Order: sequence, then structure tokens, then C-alpha cells
Amino acid sequence: MADPIPPLLVARGKADVELLPRLANRHGLVAGATGTGKTVTLRVLAEGFSRIGVPVFMADVKGDLSGLARPGGDDPRVLARAKELGIEPGGEGFPTVFLDVWGEQGHPLRTTISEMGPLLLGRILGLNETQAGVLQIAFRVADENGLLLLDLKDLRAMLQFVSEKAPELRQKYGNVTSTSVGAIQRGLLTLEEQGGDRLFGEPALELPDLMRTDTSGRGVVTVLAADRLMRSPALYGALLLWLLSELFEELPEVGDLEKPKLVFFFDEAHLLFDDAPPELREKIEQVVRLIRSKGVGVYFVTQNPLDLPETVLGQLGNRVQHALRAFTPRDQKAVKTAADTFRPNPAFDAAEVITQLGVGEALVSTLDAKGTPQPVERAFVVPPRSRLAPLSPEERRQVIQGSPISGKYEKAVDRESAFERLAQRAEAIQPPPAAAQKAERPARPQPGGAADLLGKVATSAVRAAGTQIGRELIRGVLGSLFGGGRRR
Repeated sequence: MADPIPPLLVARGKADVELLPRLANRHGLVAGATGTGKTVTLRVLAEGFSRIGVPVFMADVKGDLSGLARPGGDDPRVLARAKELGIEPGGEGFPTVFLDVWGEQGHPLRTTISEMGPLLLGRILGLNETQAGVLQIAFRVADENGLLLLDLKDLRAMLQFVSEKAPELRQKYGNVTSTSVGAIQRGLLTLEEQGGDRLFGEPALELPDLMRTDTSGRGVVTVLAADRLMRSPALYGALLLWLLSELFEELPEVGDLEKPKLVFFFDEAHLLFDDAPPELREKIEQVVRLIRSKGVGVYFVTQNPLDLPETVLGQLGNRVQHALRAFTPRDQKAVKTAADTFRPNPAFDAAEVITQLGVGEALVSTLDAKGTPQPVERAFVVPPRSRLAPLSPEERRQVIQGSPISGKYEKAVDRESAFERLAQRAEAIQPPPAAAQKAERPARPQPGGAADLLGKVATSAVRAAGTQIGRELIRGVLGSLFGGGRRR
């Protein structure tokens, strides 16, 4: 019989606060004001999960998590905290893979337009209801005609197509105005300037690459370079939400395991919900509620617990609350909300203590063996064992070159998709020169006409659906929660 998986030591106060691996998929929250120790807490949790063989995904929004790949433990602050808590100091590096939308600080991260889907894409573009409806029509027409939407030029071509065919589409789908199409096209131009031309395309990320272990059985920590990505908050939020929805779709139901298949840290979590329409909030809440049955734990990281809807906050069983300030009425409400979400400890008043916590100190509550929140404890988060300082450019380059996915995503692929098909169609319906018209036999149909084109596209679509490279095509009933296409 295998040895039981040891609990993760998170913090130490009058008692040790430990997180049980088999309940780590009940999600969690790390909250606190700037400078109170949230980033170190993320690092400690990631190290603990990796050590027991759980892969981790996290976004590095400040550029200071890359040191996870190298041993640390010798920083004076770490040594002092270890001594204070009676913990043996030591250094340990963890298997790390770096991703970067721009391909500069890690392996390129791509998805396809089809996989992102119209709902999340509309969120990125900041579309109003009417414009979002036109985008939905473009996706629907692409589906029905077997046209793959892989990158931005595919979507631009598709929008131009539905604009030209607006009179024919009106009765079936509703009005497609040139004003709405123009607004979407302008949004795509802005998105391209923000890096969308790098994000959308192939080869797209394969989710098994987020769920690796190394040769010694430790979980690989995948770090998304997000410092530059954070300049486009809507793009950042939608990208991480797309990853969650893809995980939800592709992973089978497993219930509660001895340890999660993956732990997903969502830093700057407020970006998910700021100005989000009700439909999107509902989808987010659905993913969070159901993804635990797929063996995935989601840990939201934010400054203020009020950043999360109550329906989401109520699903977060493991909590680390660093200090909050109470200067304004909203701050005071946040303090009360944070305190009220804990199971009380008669030894202290949580609402009073939250404003008094020092750096690295927190109110911590995890689930007991029965899945019940334990009384909140005031404790210091244990020191990390990896290096606090970021990697140098050369060190990062070495990690990238030695990565298990090195060379897999570096070279972009531009295969035949909607842009090429629509260009062929436009060329096919051009009238031939006068001399050629006289030479044609009238009884013979013109090859490459619309019906012939769609027939070829349909044949290509069926063939593509049977291959890994063509799995973006199939959507409809099997489409993702956010209207995108699951890769097959």
C-alpha cells in the first residue's frame, strides 16, 4: 500500500496550519494588501504542491517568480523567519516551464480564435451587445461552412464575408450592420497591437503540457510571464479564463483524488469580474463550481476579498488572508467580509487582527479531514525554499532550452483556414476574361463555384476532424462553455 501523501505545511503559529492534498481541489483564496506577503505565499504553496507531484500553473504578474527554478534558502529574511519558526533552512529548486505570449521570456503561448470563442473574444474587444451579436453570427457562419478560424486574419476575412452577405444572412440570423463590423475590425486592430497577432495561431497550447511531472515525480510549475500582458487586463483575464474552461472541457470527471491533477493560481483575480456582463459572470461561477470534480484546484489571488462575487467566495475552502487596511468605508467592509468568512477562533477577534498583521503574517484556515473549515489561526507563512531573486536572462534561457517542451511551440504554423478559403472563393467567382468566356463550353459548370467550394470545404472539414491538427473545427454541441471550439 502506498504511503499517504503528507499534508502541506502552510503556516506556523501556536499550531501548525496544514493543507490536506485530497482537499486541495476545494479551491482557495490568497488575499491581502500590497506588500503584505501574498507573492511569498504563492511561492510556498506552489513549492508544496510540486513537491508532492502536483503540477502548478501560475501567472507571474510582477516578474518575480522565476526564481522557483533555482535553490534559495540563503536570503537573510528567509533565514530569520526559518529560525523564528523553528524550521530547518534549506534550498530547493523546482522543475519550471516558462510561457510567454510574445515568446520572449518563455515558450510561445498560443490558442486559436475558434478555441477562444465569441464570448471571451467579445470581452477582450470590449464589444457592446449588438457588436457581440454580429461576432456570434460570424462564428456561426464559419461553423456552418466548415471555415477554420485560427488567427486574426481568418476572423477579419470572415467579418468581411458576413458584411458582404448581410442581406442574405438577415432573415436567418438578424441584422449585420457595417457599423458593427467596423467596430469589431477596429477592436481587432487594437488587439493586434497589444499582441493578439502572437496569441492567436498555431501550434496552439496542448493542455497535457500543463500537467507534467519530472523524472523524480515532482510537479512541473508552469509560469506564464504576465508583466507585459498585464498592460492589457481584459486580454490577461480572458486568456486565463480560457485555460480554465479548456481544462474543464477536456479533463474527465474524477471526483476527489488523493491529490489534485493540477492547481491553477489566478493572480489579479479582480480582472475576471471587473465590468463583466452577467452572462460571463455566470459562466465563471459555473466553471469554478464544477472544475473541482475534474481534479483541478483554483486559487484566486487578490488584494481585496470584495473583488470576488459571493457565489465564488463561498466556494473557496482554503484561505490565507494577509493584512488589510481600513482607511475607507469600503476598506472597512472588506475587513468585515474577510473576517466573517472564517470559522471564528475564540482566542481573538479576526476583524481586529486583520488590520494588525505584519508582513508574512496571515489569518489562515484550511479544511479538515471531513471537509469542514477549521477555526482560523493567526500564523506566519513558512519561508520558501526556492530563490527569491528572479533569474537572470541567461539563467532563464538555460531553463527554456532544457524544458520538456523546448522546440514544440517555437515555430508558428499557418495552415489553410478561413482566410485562404475565402480568398479562393472570391477568386473563383470572378468573371473570366471575354476570350475565355467564348472558349468555354456552356453545358460544363464553372469549377470552383460557390457550391463546389463549399463541397470541398466540407470534405476538408471531415478529413481535418479526424486529425489532431484539425480538431479546432468541431464546435456546435461540443463547443466550449464560452462558445469556443475544443481541440481534438
